[in-house]
Amino acid sequence: MRKKLFISTLIITLISLTLSILAVNLVFHQQFSDYLTKTNEATLEQIPSRLSSLYQSKGAWDPTALAEISHTLPIGTIVTLTDPSGKLIATLDNTMADMMHGQGSMGMNMGMSMNMSSSTTSWKTKTLTVTGPHGTLATAQVRYPATAQILNPQDVLFQTSVFHSLLFAGGLALIFGIILSYFTSRRLVAPLKRLTQAAHRIGQGHLDERVAVQAKDEVGQLAVAFNTMVDNLNRQETLRKQFTADIAHELRTPLTSIKSYIEAFQDNVLPADEENLSSIHEEIDRLVDLSSDLKDLNVAEMGALKINLEPVDLKHLLEKVTHSLQPLFQEKNLTLDQNIPPKSVSIAGDDRLLTRLFYNLIHNAYRYSDVDGRVTIALTDAPDSVEIRIKNTGIGIQKEDLPFIFERFYRTDKSRTRETGGTGIGLALVQQITSLHQGTITVKSNVGEETEFIVNLPKEIKVA
Repeated sequence: MRKKLFISTLIITLISLTLSILAVNLVFHQQFSDYLTKTNEATLEQIPSRLSSLYQSKGAWDPTALAEISHTLPIGTIVTLTDPSGKLIATLDNTMADMMHGQGSMGMNMGMSMNMSSSTTSWKTKTLTVTGPHGTLATAQVRYPATAQILNPQDVLFQTSVFHSLLFAGGLALIFGIILSYFTSRRLVAPLKRLTQAAHRIGQGHLDERVAVQAKDEVGQLAVAFNTMVDNLNRQETLRKQFTADIAHELRTPLTSIKSYIEAFQDNVLPADEENLSSIHEEIDRLVDLSSDLKDLNVAEMGALKINLEPVDLKHLLEKVTHSLQPLFQEKNLTLDQNIPPKSVSIAGDDRLLTRLFYNLIHNAYRYSDVDGRVTIALTDAPDSVEIRIKNTGIGIQKEDLPFIFERFYRTDKSRTRETGGTGIGLALVQQITSLHQGTITVKSNVGEETEFIVNLPKEIKVA
């Protein structure tokens, strides 16, 4: 990439310099030509006074003096001098040969003009009157190029020297551009190389790799985003490892219990009565619930969990869930406050998934409440949506844990078992079900006091 960037920058520099030199040279040529044209016209305006002075000093039209004036005319200029009666006095002509070879001659009545084709050169004419003390001495018909030709050796030399100066300046600029392109490409590519090396190391499993942020430009923002991504990967990997350990523990505990009961039955240590079989049944139910949580979460995260839309009475649903959990509330001597409207509150949703959602939230409220605590469930009906608040008194959630509690496998207390803290699947599933119903869920908590989950669900789901 560095080579491509260097070559690209160099090509851009070359093109820019070439166009700049050509443009400057073109403009200079045009401006210099305009300058010469104005100078020539100023020179032509002086012809009447010069001819008048010549005539007065000589007392006649002296051929030698006229030849000297001819040599000073702008190149390509032809002056036809006639007396007041119209008789030709002389034709003054400064040819290219005169300028190139330093030889001058006055082509009087000989038409020694330059071979300048009228097809390629536009001409101007003007009539000048030569006057003296006693009136008009002569009339000068002047024919000259509308645009001055840069044919004077000094002018050509000056133009050439300017062009050489442009080339020299362009060469210096090119060298400077090459040096600047080299260091610029090196500086731009260096952090990208570091990012590439870090990405390779992360791909090999080194999730502690980070890149230094040395600027606030786009590359620096990319480095910040890269480090954030690695932090998330590292956290996800930690959660995955923790989850693997949790699942192994969650599977081992009921399976060990079931195995112990069966071995006791085989050794006739315990009777296979209703009480012992009920204990085995509870352990099997725990395994079924765990597998069901895992399956639903996996399906939801794959986007394959579909909702069966039907009218759902949230009042009846919440009462059904709280009734099923009533024995657990009694075990902890929890007070249950229900602020639910007396009439039905219906929304469009999936009854099974919504039951799962609120069962998990209310069960969490029970689980994290202190003995003799309080659980409050409030249902608010609005024109287009409903709000459900589930609050419990208890240990609360640490502020640093709040942003992550809806992530899969996350548990605020890594030492908890399924009885006290679950596997970190329930809230992730709750968020997935809420999103499927196009709703939102938020949480507020004061450590050591209370925790409140707020669910907002629309009454109608917009199907794409």
